[in-house]
Amino acid sequence: MLTAEVGGNALTVIESGEARLERLLALIAGATSHIEMLFYMFNADRSGRAVRDALTAAAKRGVVVKLLIDGFGSGAPSEFFDRLGLAGGQFCVFNPAIGRRYLLRNHQKLVIIDDRVALIGGANIDKTYLQDDGPQHWRDLWMTIEGPAVICASEYFDSLFRWTHRKNGSLRSLRRMVSHYSQWRGPVQWKFSGPMSAKNSWWRSIGRDIRRGKSLDMVFAYFAPPGTMLRRIGRLGRRGHVRIVTAAKSDNSATIAASRHTYSRLLRRHVCMYEYQAAKLHTKLAVVDDVVYIGSSNFDYRSLYINLEVMLRVKDAKFAEMMRRFIDREVADSKWITPEGHKSRSNPWLRIKWAVSYFLVNVLDYTVTRRLNFRFER
Repeated sequence: MLTAEVGGNALTVIESGEARLERLLALIAGATSHIEMLFYMFNADRSGRAVRDALTAAAKRGVVVKLLIDGFGSGAPSEFFDRLGLAGGQFCVFNPAIGRRYLLRNHQKLVIIDDRVALIGGANIDKTYLQDDGPQHWRDLWMTIEGPAVICASEYFDSLFRWTHRKNGSLRSLRRMVSHYSQWRGPVQWKFSGPMSAKNSWWRSIGRDIRRGKSLDMVFAYFAPPGTMLRRIGRLGRRGHVRIVTAAKSDNSATIAASRHTYSRLLRRHVCMYEYQAAKLHTKLAVVDDVVYIGSSNFDYRSLYINLEVMLRVKDAKFAEMMRRFIDREVADSKWITPEGHKSRSNPWLRIKWAVSYFLVNVLDYTVTRRLNFRFER
């Protein structure tokens, strides 16, 4: 685990899947007042059962438990959570009107315990995110925050939970909520995004930092940003130092192909590209100079503009250096993609496939493209 203290907040980055599950269960067991939990994916496997049973036990001892999951991303049926409801827990599914079903998704991962500890990151409630071995396990991160920053996240969750319970919650009110709880001051800032707004704080903040930055290190499993962001990264590559680690393995081959669509453009601008080899990559992490971003958002059009996402922006030189050293280790487990190597493996047919994938990944939900699961030569 990696630890730091920033602005009166204790930060702990958890790399291990098994440690993530252990930490979450310990937090739930230690809750005395309330538990607020939000996940895109919550599956009915051994990890999902362990978390559900821990939440049920907390509700039975008088803790207020609120669980919100995405209706499209999660595989567990509503009946799976019946015992939580019988124990007094509150369970809700984020599932907007049918016309928006394949467009607006709640991709956030957020846990708040007693307004004293928050947990964010990319990993879902599924055994493949909460284990450290096996061919299907994901490389990902969670981070806990203990301190005054937690209050904002708790207030945001309460507002989102109320909005989800409304029969016809409007997109306008959802945008206002996202904007209201996003922060612009202080060393630790919450950045909430979505839906369909070019002015959301996550997009504006990372774009501004890249535009002004001298050094950029990124680890994103799904990397298919729009042209505006690619141009900013390319300019930084020409004037400074840029490393980007993307996925070589996934259960969604379209996302790998979409990332490769961006390589030629970035390689021409001296950006160092890598593909992670040790496991399936699911991390969402960026370090720009002395600023670290960590949370649920991928780096593509869908995450930047459409999905509900949550990122934490931490400005601290020591923490940024710590996370750069972490990225050094990810690079060591990655394959360096040279301009010559990328050119030699591509051909006109593959380039068409990469371009089509770039379009699909930026329009469709990840679960949809995963179910389509196109096959691409590597």
